[in-house]
Parts: sequence; C-alpha cells; structure tokens
Amino acid sequence: MHKRITRSFLIAASLAGGLLSQSALAADKVVYQLDWLPGGDKSPVYLGVQEGFFADEGLEVRIASGRGSTDAITKIATGQADIGSADIGALMAAKAQDDSLPVKAVYSIFNRAPHAFFTLESSGISKVTDIEGKKVATSPFTSSNAFLPLVLKDNGLADDAVQLTKADPGALGPMLMNGGTDAIIAWVTNIALFDSQAKITGNKLVVLPWSDAGLELYSSSVVAADKFLSERPDVAKRFMRAYDKSLKLTHDDPTKAAEALHTMVPEVDVDVAVAQIGDSMKLIVNDVSERDGLGALTEERVALTWSRVAQAEKLAGDALDPETVIDRTLLEAL
Repeated sequence: MHKRITRSFLIAASLAGGLLSQSALAADKVVYQLDWLPGGDKSPVYLGVQEGFFADEGLEVRIASGRGSTDAITKIATGQADIGSADIGALMAAKAQDDSLPVKAVYSIFNRAPHAFFTLESSGISKVTDIEGKKVATSPFTSSNAFLPLVLKDNGLADDAVQLTKADPGALGPMLMNGGTDAIIAWVTNIALFDSQAKITGNKLVVLPWSDAGLELYSSSVVAADKFLSERPDVAKRFMRAYDKSLKLTHDDPTKAAEALHTMVPEVDVDVAVAQIGDSMKLIVNDVSERDGLGALTEERVALTWSRVAQAEKLAGDALDPETVIDRTLLEAL
C-alpha cells in the first residue's frame, strides 16, 4: 500500500513538474519599445519585469531602447515591437498624414505636458513673459520645439520673441550654467539633472513648466500595434494589467523602481533615477488623474490634445478624427 502511494505521489509530482516546465516554456513573448534611453521615467516596465508582475501574467517581456517617438511608432507599426511608449502628439501627427498607420494609443502615461523653460534665478526670469528678448537654447530633436510658438502666443508674445539656438542635448546644461544662454528648453523629467548642475556651479535653478502657462494636453502614452491588439487581445490585456500594477508601485516606492532599473541597466544611477521618478510622477499622478483615473484617455482631453498638436504641426483641424488613434479596450479591462 505504502509503495503504491509513493509511486502515485512520484507520478503526480513528475506530471506537475512537467506542466510547470511546459507553462514556463509557453510564456507569451512581448517586445516593449521605449521612445528613448532607459531612465527613471521609463522605470515601471523594468520594475514589472524584476518584480515578476509580467511573469505572473504568463508573459516574457523584452525591452528595447529607442530614439524618439517617431522611431518607436515606426518600429511598432512595422512589427519590430508589439507595444511601447511614445508621445501621443507624434502619433496623431503621423496618423493625420498617413491614415493607414496601424498604431493606437491605449493608456496615458503623462497626462500633462512635460515641456518647460529652465533658467537660473540670476537671469531675472521668473515667469514665461520674462522670456521675451532672451537667448534660449534647445535640442534640434525635441518635440518641445513644435509647441514653443503656441506657448509664446498663449502668453501674448510673438513667434520671434526669443533668440533661439539649437544645440546638442548634452550641451544645454553647461550652456545655461556658464552663461552661454539665458534659458534652455527641456522636459521636467530632467529637473534633477539640471538642478544638480546648478548647485555645483553655485546657481539656483528656476523651472517654468509650459503646462502652467496654458499648454494642456496628453503627452507620453502607451501605444500598441493594431495587429497586437486584434490578434493577441488577451496577451495585450495581461500586459496592461501588469504595467498598471508596476506604475502604481513605482509611485509608491520610487527606490524599488530605481533599483529594478539599475539591475537591468547598470549604467543608470539609482539616486538619479529616484529623482527622475519624482519629477515624472507629477505628470502622471495629479489633478487630471484624480479626476479621470490613472491612464485615462478621455474624449474631451484627446480632442484638446489634437487641437494643440494640429496648431503646432500646422495641420488642418479636420485632417484627423483624434478618436481614430485611441483604443480604450485595455483600459476598460483593468
């Protein structure tokens, strides 16, 4: 009797082990495309991998670095990635010019604009209107450049109110600290970086977010390939459940998120990542998310975003029905 029980137990254990092994082998693979290099603002997806949130959903996630929203959208549209992050404004502009673009926005990451003027207290610039007649440096690649004329106009300034210079992104901080420019244009996700440079040089940083100066819109979002959404809807839903969980934990425990990022990308400094997460969270968890919900893509704010994007890109307002770039299926499944 004892031998029969032992034998039955061994058979059952063997079968269970086989099933577990088969389950591990059967994990659904997903490629997540970043729109830039790894940093604190990208940490939720890394935290989800390290904490096993994606694995718990039966997913094996590979993360790919990117070089801007256009690059990310292109890779997702051409099947090189399934889902990823990109500026919804870039997606709208691309869709307005190519209606066949097979990519949708499925979840808002930044529900407020990340663009800002950075200056020093010694410059005397304390509000956006003070920027008139000043030297301003910006990267040639940033999406902020398209919105600059709108911010100037919203604040009663002419398009040529500033002396604009374009420079390598890495040169912007030194230019500001050394007096080579009165202000620079960058994202508020970089406050920690420029603040540390200011302190080292004995300066005090002043940040003027464009969202406080009238620029209201969605920005960085999770975007996905139409093919991924239509052919693997269950995988997509499981991915977003894990991502949503990761984003919430990133908010609650920035250090854990930064350490997860550092584990997978050792060159990223934990302290810098923690600071970047703190700056990024102001664009994610705020009055908009309290009103509409985390990740929400409301019809009203989507329309407002398109209105601003169309103005910035000089596109006709009727060139796009902004709802055609939105898929709320995954949000509704959370």
